[in-house]
Amino acid sequence: MTAFVVALVVGALFALGTFLLLRRDLIRVVWGLAIISQAANVYLLAMGGIAEGTADTVPVLAGHGEHVPETADPLVQALVLTAIVIGFGMTAFALVLSYRVYEEHDTLDVSDLGDRD
Repeated sequence: MTAFVVALVVGALFALGTFLLLRRDLIRVVWGLAIISQAANVYLLAMGGIAEGTADTVPVLAGHGEHVPETADPLVQALVLTAIVIGFGMTAFALVLSYRVYEEHDTLDVSDLGDRD
């Protein structure tokens, strides 16, 4: 049941991001890219999974007897955390560039910006 909910959320995020990418407003395009990157992060975390830990995979838990708690892959979590920070910085940069485009051209309509010489 949980996997179905995660798949539904990831699909909805990708759909919303794609919908926003196809809009004419530059700000919505930037937000669409941000949402798609976050959807990819959620997908990566979901695929990282949670597995039964053993003394071989988690050496710290070697002295805790027979039952070792379930653990998640820390490499995936570290990579996604890095991607979140980089994505936030790129979104902020894209929004600043969008503001600069608005100051120069007095519009954020992508089709109007493409028609200029």
